[in-house]
Amino acid sequence: MTVLVGYASEHGSTGGVARRIAARLRERGCTVDVRPLAEAPGADCYEAAVLGSAVHNGAWLTEASDYVRADTDALGRIPVWLFSVGLARAVGGWFEKHARDPEEIMELCRGFDLREHRLLAGALQPEHIPLPGRVFYRLIGGRYGDFRDWDEIDAWADTIAAGLPASGAPGTASV
Repeated sequence: MTVLVGYASEHGSTGGVARRIAARLRERGCTVDVRPLAEAPGADCYEAAVLGSAVHNGAWLTEASDYVRADTDALGRIPVWLFSVGLARAVGGWFEKHARDPEEIMELCRGFDLREHRLLAGALQPEHIPLPGRVFYRLIGGRYGDFRDWDEIDAWADTIAAGLPASGAPGTASV
């Protein structure tokens, strides 16, 4: 079972989540190829995919949505899990409650064997936001830091591993 764990990350937080998911899948006997989606080969090289992106203004980063758009046919033939890393989980409250699945990606995934889309918290530092955004963020009570919940990410990766079709010998190849 070869699984692509592909990601698009602007400041590194989403890449960290992807690498953690990949490591956990390896521990569960999967062969995993973890890489930025801008560098990933076509999905027809894999038996499953876990794809994620940072979310900015309610949308995935361009390289992630471009990958899904370009590989729609191949992704439609394998089980797919999606994750989005965004501010909503870090801020919580109203923002988390009203966070939605990125519409463009959900539309592109119609017809996929989409197992789940998970919204995860990332890391946020002042330099990630322009000055007016920093002012607004502080006014709404936002704080900076690494909000990734590694226990949640590990548990979700275990769920993914349990949901993968059995095939082939386990391995640990990676890029």
